Formats: sequence, structure tokens, C-alpha cells
Amino acid sequence: MKANTNKRLFRVCALGISLLLGIQTYTDIALAAETADFDLTVGAAEIVEADIDSEDEEFRQMLEEAQKEEEERNSFFMTNVDKAVNVRVEATTESAVAGKLYKDCGGKILERKEDWTKIQSGELEGWVSNEFLLFGDEAWALADEVGETTATVLTQALRVRKEPSEEAGVYGLLEINTEYTVIEELDEWVKIQYKNKEGYVFKEYVILEFFVDEGETIEEIKERERLIALEKAKLSAPLSPVAASEEDIYLLGAIIQCEAGNQTYEGKLAVGAVVCNRVRSSRFPGTIYDVIYSPGQFTPVSNGRLASRLEAGVNESCLQAAREAVAGATNVGTAHYFRRKGNKDGIIIGAHVFY
Repeated sequence: MKANTNKRLFRVCALGISLLLGIQTYTDIALAAETADFDLTVGAAEIVEADIDSEDEEFRQMLEEAQKEEEERNSFFMTNVDKAVNVRVEATTESAVAGKLYKDCGGKILERKEDWTKIQSGELEGWVSNEFLLFGDEAWALADEVGETTATVLTQALRVRKEPSEEAGVYGLLEINTEYTVIEELDEWVKIQYKNKEGYVFKEYVILEFFVDEGETIEEIKERERLIALEKAKLSAPLSPVAASEEDIYLLGAIIQCEAGNQTYEGKLAVGAVVCNRVRSSRFPGTIYDVIYSPGQFTPVSNGRLASRLEAGVNESCLQAAREAVAGATNVGTAHYFRRKGNKDGIIIGAHVFY
């Protein structure tokens, strides 16, 4: 998982230089240029400098826009790292660290040298060795793979259709200025993620914006780590002890081993804390035994794994987690549930999410 969660907006020419002010393809530019009587063997940037009739100002503006789009496309980079790379104040490894770029981060090229490139990514600006960067088509290919497009609603009560048709049924209405993840762009429609469904909205009523991850300055890293530490301290604040016999602790250790025996100690403690949090809550039975054996709550109970574990014995690590949980230790606050991590939001520890 990347350490940074910030995003930076990059406006992308979705169909490249060819889509400019009604010109549908680069061939159209070439045909228009041919009728204007100038050399087609040069690039878009050089065409701008050609001897174009002064009265054809609109065409000149089109070509200038093409040049601008080409320059913007060539000023983009993506990282080429497994985890992270330092961004330096100066173009040398001895220089101070200004911040970090992470896997799948992107940004703007400010200056490029033979071995180093000065970049801007979010608030971060500095120098990165070229061996850790991707440029040109490679950068855009990765951005297309890992980036995210969002649709911001421009009108009130925009209908989300079940199919890309005005005759299709409606899932719901969207409020103005709300933002949704884009799944696919069609000619006139945009497929978006709407709640747990895939729906369609008219493209003309949304703004499409493309994002990739961005880097962090040293100051942003310190602030993020400070907030994480505060949140962790809050989640780890001791709770009241739970009444438990040695048999209860052994039972709790057994369910911990069944649910999190292959996890770290933190994952084991979290499972024990969930059981004890239920005991503390008026919404659940008031004993460890009754919480664990409540119908449909813990799969190892119904499939027989808990009974087998009680008979075979519980390892010391799981018993220690049970003792600490009973004494009031927690690393998930007052969470009452856990499951395999996936689409559910919550506190992720190992393979589980707690909520």
C-alpha cells in the first residue's frame, strides 16, 4: 500500500492531439494543411511556424493548441519504483531530501537533464534521478493503467440510467457537484460506479477529470505520521476489564487461533478485542462463552474447527492475546466486527478489516 493518499489532477487530452476544436483526426489537420498550401513533412510544432495566411487565424489557433497539447503530454512523468524514491533539493545524492515519490505517482516535468529531472507532484518539488522515472508513452501507459477518472455532476437531479439510453430505467438522481468514479467513457454516455451498481449518465452534464497519485513533502509526511500515531493511540486506549475464568480465556484463545492463528500478534489481539467488546456491549450476550457460541457469529463454531482446537490445545501466543484482551487491551478501539479485508471500510490489520 502506498504511504500517500493524496491525489493530483492531471487534465488529459483523452484522444491526443487529434481532437482539437472539432478536428476529428490528425489526418484532418493534414488535409486542412494541404489546402492551405504548406509543407506536411514537418511536425505540429513546426507547422505553427509555417507561412500561413494571416486571415486564417482560426486555423493558426488550432495548430497552436495542438502544439500546447503535445508539450503538456511530453511534460508528464510517472515513477518507476517498487516502493518509493527520495526527491532531492538539488540534483545530487548528497543533497537534502525534499520529500518522497511512491509507486505509481506522477506529475509535471519542470526541467530535465541527462541524469536528473526536476519534478512537481502535488506540493512536492525537487530533483529525481532519471533511473526512477518513466517519460513519454511509457509514463502515459502506466497512468492509464493505475490512474482514476472521476465525473463531477454539473446539474441538479442528474438521472443515473441502467443502460446507456434515454429509454432505460433509472437507478437514482445525482446532486450537483457530487463526484463519482468513472468505469468507462462512451460516445455520449459515461459509465459510473453508483452505490453498488454500474450506471450511466449523459457525458455533457459531467466534468471528467483524471487523477494519479502524487508525492509528499517532508512536512506532509511528518503530519501524516503524526495523525496516524494519534489515531493509533486512540484505538489503543485501554478499556474496562471483562470478567473471565480460566476456561473463558482458554475458549477465547481457541477462537483467536481459529480466526487469526496465521496472523501477527496484533491481528490475534484484535480478534480477542472484538469478542470482549461484544461482551461489554448491551447489544450482545454478556459472557465470552455466549458471545462465541451465539448462532451464526463465528464460522469455526459451526464447522467444528473450534471444537477440534479446544481438544488439540491452544498455542501460547493466542492465549496471551486472550489474556490481554480480557484485561482491557485493544488495538481496534470498540470495534464489534471483523471480516476478510476487501470492500469493507475499517481498521485493516493483516488479512482482516475490523469495524
